Amino acid sequence: MQEQTYTGQRILESALHLFSTRGYVGATTREIAKNAGIAEVTLFRHFESKEKLFESVLNTYSFLPALKGLLPQVADKPYEEAMLTIATRFYEKLTHRKEMIKLIQAEVQRYPEKLLSIHKTFVDELRQTLAGYFKDLQKKKILADFDPEIGAMAFLGMCFSYFNSQEILMHKKHTQKTKEETLSGFVKIFVRGTAV
Repeated sequence: MQEQTYTGQRILESALHLFSTRGYVGATTREIAKNAGIAEVTLFRHFESKEKLFESVLNTYSFLPALKGLLPQVADKPYEEAMLTIATRFYEKLTHRKEMIKLIQAEVQRYPEKLLSIHKTFVDELRQTLAGYFKDLQKKKILADFDPEIGAMAFLGMCFSYFNSQEILMHKKHTQKTKEETLSGFVKIFVRGTAV
């Protein structure tokens, strides 16, 4: 069982590298297997299809597992402090995976039939995870009565839009405010609009 876990990890790391450099279509399962030092048949023993492998890469290396691990850590922190931590970690993870994100954005447009449902499932889970945090705070009467899923979509969208403008479109060369100042400002606005 340990060998399977180790092999699965090598496959995921190889897939992350090749998806990030060649894109979803450009990275073949044969190349991914070769880069991982295994036979292609072994790859398919761990991941039944290229789509499932891509989905596993997103679920392993994206912000989703980081957010799931982060929420228990910020559960008892003041709301604004917790949201600033989430925004900062989200931005850092996006920046760390910038090349993969650029390719995913391009390839979702070019091959929607292959990637759109995987991407939507991943984004939905990310949104629902943050929405769960908002629901818990609403039960504690810390947050106002609003739709937690819309709140999560607004918050994640705000952070992603800022990342996209700074890191993908390279607006950071012309920005006066620091990343810390901007994220803090976003969080303050969001908190004022959602807290009791």
